[in-house]
Order: sequence, then structure tokens, then C-alpha cells
Amino acid sequence: MIDLAALTIKSAREALKKGEFTSVDLTKACIEAIKEKDGDIHAFLEVFDDALGQAEEADKKIKAGVDLPLLGIPFALKDNITVAGHRASASSKILEGFVSPTSSTAVSKLFEAGAVILGRTNCDEFAMGASTENSAFGPTMNPRDLSRVPGGSSGGSAAAVAGDMVLVSLGSDTGGSIRQPAAFCGVVGFKPTYGRVSRSGLIAMASSLDQIGPFTKTVEDAETVYDVLRGKDPMDSTTIDDSTHAAGKEFNKTIGVPRAFFAGEGVSQAVKDNLDEAIQKFISLGYTVKDIELPNIAYALSVYYILVPAEVSSNTGRFDGVKFGLHADGKDGIEDYFKTRGAGFGKEVRRRIILGTYVLSSGYYDAYYGSALKVKDLITAELREAFKEVDLILTPTTPTPAFKFGEKSSPLDMYLADIFTVPANITGAPSLSVPNGSVSIEGKDLPLGILMTADLGREDNLFRAGKDFSGE
Repeated sequence: MIDLAALTIKSAREALKKGEFTSVDLTKACIEAIKEKDGDIHAFLEVFDDALGQAEEADKKIKAGVDLPLLGIPFALKDNITVAGHRASASSKILEGFVSPTSSTAVSKLFEAGAVILGRTNCDEFAMGASTENSAFGPTMNPRDLSRVPGGSSGGSAAAVAGDMVLVSLGSDTGGSIRQPAAFCGVVGFKPTYGRVSRSGLIAMASSLDQIGPFTKTVEDAETVYDVLRGKDPMDSTTIDDSTHAAGKEFNKTIGVPRAFFAGEGVSQAVKDNLDEAIQKFISLGYTVKDIELPNIAYALSVYYILVPAEVSSNTGRFDGVKFGLHADGKDGIEDYFKTRGAGFGKEVRRRIILGTYVLSSGYYDAYYGSALKVKDLITAELREAFKEVDLILTPTTPTPAFKFGEKSSPLDMYLADIFTVPANITGAPSLSVPNGSVSIEGKDLPLGILMTADLGREDNLFRAGKDFSGE
């Protein structure tokens, strides 16, 4: 019997090459684990009926001696990443019944690398949320404590890996939606530099911030997936290659810590203590850790929640009940539009559309959206300057451990869960969350994560430090 909890991509690939088990065996083991566990967790919305057929094809290639980086490895996908011939709903009623005619570039690259696409996972509707409580199909539970959220918006993908139902999954990260649930669930979560991974075929929330990235059990596995996914794509004009960002200075194992950023009352003492432990561990590994000042970074969350709703307002305009997805009948075309969007969009999506329309409206554009862009530039310049002195910036991933369902009753409380992750998105920087122990609350060990952020294009620094820290 295959022990999914003991496997990584690396060890599974070695076992597949040696013939210890087949891709069909591995895929069946994942499907059985989903049947056994997912009734309680609700990470998956669908297991694809062609998954075993894909695994059979992978086994033929393995037997023929083909060597591909992900050959035979089952993947789970967040429900906003499209696969040709399969449903994609972004966990929203408004895309009910939509079957994608094409695959996203990320999925096409996974197929080229030999991966098996197992199924799609639950998420906050259109990736709008920090807890996976906003899905039209019900919440996902945290495998570490079923009374608590897995984080969001990619909570289903995080829970699928943390619950040992799959070895690896993909999510999307607009303000921390990979890294925050990774921390809550105790797995590795990685967001690349903006443009390093194509967004073609990703159902957009905020196009200038969205990035696809992996959830894995190890930093090395995250690096393996990133190497497959990255690269320019003619279907996405924002993609970049290795030459876009200068290599910069050599890695000299220097970490900057902006202590003022997480000194406030909203950060739990357990999280602060956990970061101090991480700092001491890095020092023991030969790293130099020094305090740095980032005076404008505290405004990153405010900037984010002006820019994102503005882009949401624009991107959701296509969902009109005419071209695809849900359609509600009214007395005329205008009423069709209003009824469809009223019935199809959940509360959080409607909230962001209204807010985004407001900040883009005549008379308020300069006061809100224009001002947010200026502060974004200030924060970006501040980080660029900091990276002249340090290789990485270290913070907690989240201000608290995973919270209970319904605990964040106001939108503002929920938005604060992303306070440490949003700076990487608004500046385009790559960022990696790595598990760092846990804190015991009400008899449950709740995972905690540390967040490393690097300069543009310096994913190599993140992977090197992450593997050092994790002992890989």
C-alpha cells in the first residue's frame, strides 16, 4: 500500500523509475485517500474521470524509458485554472456548467512534463477571500483542525496536500492566496515573480497581481514545479524570461527583518515568538540577520484593497449571462444582466465589484485609485532599495494561526489576514512560505509559517534559503 504521507514529488519519481509502484497505483491511492478523507475536509470539487487514463499513458512512457520531471505525478488544480474538456467554475454559481474549451498554459506545461491532472479543488469564489468560506459550494476545512479554516483563497489546494490526498497542487496568489493557506495548513507555498508563470487560462481576479504557483511538501518540490511552469508565453503578454531582471548581487546569506511591520497588537505572541526562533535558526545556519526599516510597507494592505476591487470590477464585467455560464431570465436584456449577476455572484464578489466601481468612478479615480498607484510605486522603490543590502526579507506569513469558521465576522478583520503577504504582490516580488513548527491551541497543534521575499527574478535566493532552513 502506498503511503502518501511519506511521499514527495522527488521520492515518488524515484519509486516510479524503479518500478516500486506505477502511476496508476499512485493515482488510485490518491483517489482512495480522497474518498476516505474528503467527506470531512471538502478540498475537492471534482475528481476527473480521465485521471486513470492519463496515469496509464504515463506508465507507458515510464516503461519506454522516457524521463520527464513530473512524469506520473498526480496534480490537483484550483478551480480557476482551466483544463480543456473539464468544468471550471472559480467556485461560483455564475460559471455553473461552464466547460473550458482550452487548457491554461500552466496545465499544458504540466501535461508536457508528464503530470496527471487529478481534479479541481475548492476556493473562495473568483479567488476573493482569505478562508475558503466564500465558495458557492461550501467551505473547505483545515486538515489540522476541522473547526478551523484552511486559509484562502486557495484553501482547497492547500488542504489537498496537507491532508495527504495528493503530493502537489496548484493555486493562484493575488495577495497571499497560496502562501497564507500554506502557512495555515503546514505546507510549502510559493509565489513567483510576476510574469514568470503565464496567466493564460487562469480565470482572472486582478490581472496585474495574479500568479500561479505550487503547494508542495518540500521547497525542492516547489522548485521542480516552478522550473516546469516558468517561461514566456505568446498567449500572455505580461510573461517574462530570465533576462528581464538583472541577476543583481551575489547571494551572501543576508536577511532583513522589518520588525516595526509586525510589532503591532494584531500579531499573536505565538507568531512573534515563532519568528524569533526562525531568526535564531538562520543565524545558526550562518546567515546574517539585521533589522531594516520599511516605513511605507504598512500601507501595502490599503493599496491592495483599492487596486484589487478596481480590477475585479473590470474583470467580472464579462459575466453577463449571455456568453457562457449562468443565465437568469428577465423581461429584457438589462434585467437578464441584473438577475444573472445578482443570482450568480456571492456577497464578497458583489462587495468588491461595488467598491471597485466606486474607486474608478468620475471624481474619485484620482483620490483613490490614482493615489494607490503612487503609494504602490513608493513601496516598490522601498523594497528595491532594501534588496541592495539584503538577499531576503523575513516576516511571519500570517498574523495568527488558522482561525475558526465565522471568527472573522467583519470584512476588515478578514482582510488583515493578508497583511504580510500583499507586499510581494503589489511589488511583483517572488515569495515563499515555509512551515516552522506549530502552536498548541485547544489541544490541536496548529501550523505556523515564515515568509521569505526576494528581489525580482531572484527565486534562486528563496529556494536556497528555504532548503537550508528546511534541512533539505
